[in-house]
Amino acid sequence: MYVVFVSNIGGVYFFKKRGIVLYLDENYGLAVIGAGHAGIESALIAAKLGVKTVIFTMSMDFIGNCPCNPSIGGTAKGHLVREIDALGGEMAKTADKCCIQARVLNKGKGPAVHSLRMQIDRHKYAQKMKQKIEQQNYLDVKQAEIVCVLKDKNFYILKTKHGLSFKVKSVILATGTYLEGKVFIGQTCYNSGPDGTFPSMFLKKSLEEIGVKFRRFKTGTPARALKSSLDFSKMQIQLGDKDAELFSFCNLKNNVKNLSVCYITWTNEKTKDVILKNVLKSIFYTRENKAIGPRYCPSIEDKVIRFPKRKRHQIFVEPCGIKTDEMYLQGLSSSLPEDIQIEFLRTISGFENISLTRPAYAIEYDCINPICLDSTLEFSNCTGLFFAGQITGSSGYEEAAAQGIVAGINAALRVLGKPLLILKRESSYIGTLINDMTTKGVSEPYRMMTSRAEHRLILRQDNADERLIPIAKKLGLISDKRWENFLENLELKNKQMKKLKNTILSPNKEVNKKLESIGSAKINTGIKLSELLKRPEINYRTLIDLDFLNSNLPEFLCRKIEIQIKYEGYIKKQLANIKKTKKNSFRKLPKTLNYKNITGLKLEAQEKLLNSKPENIGEAAKISGVGPADIAILHVWLAKHQKQSKIL
Repeated sequence: MYVVFVSNIGGVYFFKKRGIVLYLDENYGLAVIGAGHAGIESALIAAKLGVKTVIFTMSMDFIGNCPCNPSIGGTAKGHLVREIDALGGEMAKTADKCCIQARVLNKGKGPAVHSLRMQIDRHKYAQKMKQKIEQQNYLDVKQAEIVCVLKDKNFYILKTKHGLSFKVKSVILATGTYLEGKVFIGQTCYNSGPDGTFPSMFLKKSLEEIGVKFRRFKTGTPARALKSSLDFSKMQIQLGDKDAELFSFCNLKNNVKNLSVCYITWTNEKTKDVILKNVLKSIFYTRENKAIGPRYCPSIEDKVIRFPKRKRHQIFVEPCGIKTDEMYLQGLSSSLPEDIQIEFLRTISGFENISLTRPAYAIEYDCINPICLDSTLEFSNCTGLFFAGQITGSSGYEEAAAQGIVAGINAALRVLGKPLLILKRESSYIGTLINDMTTKGVSEPYRMMTSRAEHRLILRQDNADERLIPIAKKLGLISDKRWENFLENLELKNKQMKKLKNTILSPNKEVNKKLESIGSAKINTGIKLSELLKRPEINYRTLIDLDFLNSNLPEFLCRKIEIQIKYEGYIKKQLANIKKTKKNSFRKLPKTLNYKNITGLKLEAQEKLLNSKPENIGEAAKISGVGPADIAILHVWLAKHQKQSKIL
């Protein structure tokens, strides 16, 4: 006979039989709460490790949803996607299948910051991810709201809103922006998850009882508009790259198929006037105790207030998919009332007759300070409890997925009783992201940027496979076939590099005529092809076109070889700096040091260092607001004042 009792968690009812909570006898080792980008990677990778896993979602129809921009990758984010792929994750392969346009960003800069960005069909992407979860061995997916997580000795008990309970050894919290989510449009606010979904309103209390502390962050989503209501003739067209690679290392021999185009337009002084005249109609400008929003993706209201001298702001108009006429207005997130949104949008060139399908909105949610997590993303106070995604205070699909795959690997390894994985800063952007968050904490939604990675020249997106596939192989995350393919490509690359370094081009009239035809200096003595390739005006393809080299290697290997040879000296220098940095992290800093007198330190770094008074460089590097450039300046200062300070 079943009896009913009232839980103290949000008035939710659970069933008992003879005083014992009923468990669903599925014998799961691991549970993932949330099926967004973090939860998906967590659950799939844990199941691949052979741990029987269950993933819970508030709605089966929103698995893998992209509630904000319909794109994957971008500056630094493209690096994360490549690294997720190298570790055996799914984001890259799924994005490749749903690609409608691809471009490599920062082409005018060095290869360290080249980043692939891909427009995707957001509905197709979600469908593909849902199917992967449904078809993965050792993984079950259930539509259920988890309202309570209890610690019971070496296990966790998860209770659903409908009364079922599950007993597991490890739990991954990947709740995104759902945890007590609240949407704001003008002065209107209501409890909601993204895209009009239900929020999670009961789970927080039980987590607080375990010792988890929360704070409030916010993010924003721009409006969506009907394609037929826009005048694209007044906008700048933005085409994809014909020579862009796909994301997954499994697909690099294939060509990108650009199926759609994007557009660019700008706000103007009229737009600014409408926003400033109505800004107090947004609740965020009339109430106190505001949640903290993202610094690097502010609302259009914040942009015009923070940058009053700027006459215009760029807007990207992006398709949401092939089988929909919704267009995403990147750069126009807002919390103003819907009628005001329409008013300021119609001041923009090409938007004069705009018809919105969905208004922009801001969303608040609960998250943690990730400083309470270990480098494995395990909660320091509770063995077996892991966090990943926006609940850790990060922002972005890619940052979430990157944390998700690490949390999934480590939660599974915890169940299996094996050593956990820690990715170092010098190994990957993922390692940099996790190290930043867990050692410095975050004071605003964290976004990965190339400037955060001091070792970015060796952490390029083109060599993510060489850095991380060996780790994935050791953990059993990739197939034997993929490992063999990796070794084959590595051998081809190394042989060709050896050939370039051993082949000497002799000077003669024909050779010099060819060099002069491309604006390159003549040679008077023999020169190795590798040295010739280091010239700025010469690339790998040039050597082939001038008949200096025969090669039928795939394009992605050619790019790898070219980058590695051209930047060989800088790469060696950076590797030496990494060794030096590890050694110098123990260099002492005097307690009486006045950081305001050190030229070059950021003002924020000066203040944080004065308040913290770190004992050594290693401690200084862990302080929030003290970046790699500040640490480099401290090294220079110490070297210069070594004798005077007498601290070495």
